Amino acid sequence: MSALWQKLADLIAAGAVRISEHGYDALADDGLTIDEVLSGVPRAVILEEYPDYPKGPAALVLQLDTEGNPVHAVWGIPRGYNSPAVLVTAYKPDPALWDPTFTKRVRP
Repeated sequence: MSALWQKLADLIAAGAVRISEHGYDALADDGLTIDEVLSGVPRAVILEEYPDYPKGPAALVLQLDTEGNPVHAVWGIPRGYNSPAVLVTAYKPDPALWDPTFTKRVRP
């Protein structure tokens, strides 16, 4: 596990979580709940890290919803702060844009 994802997972486990406005919109668009996303964190697999993202370090992870379907979530920490973990977005990935395991991007 990367140091960034460990920090994010620790913050999430401690309840230090904020959902961005875009995060709420993305959850609603794909029929996901925040509880569903939070419950998938312990088994999440990190796919990409964005340590130099302008708003603060972030990571894209693969999680599963309550039915075992893939969910991608982007979690970050605001630049200049150590907390909270911010759910930037969460969505059901498009199979046309990802390999069959939903872990690697493909070109359509």
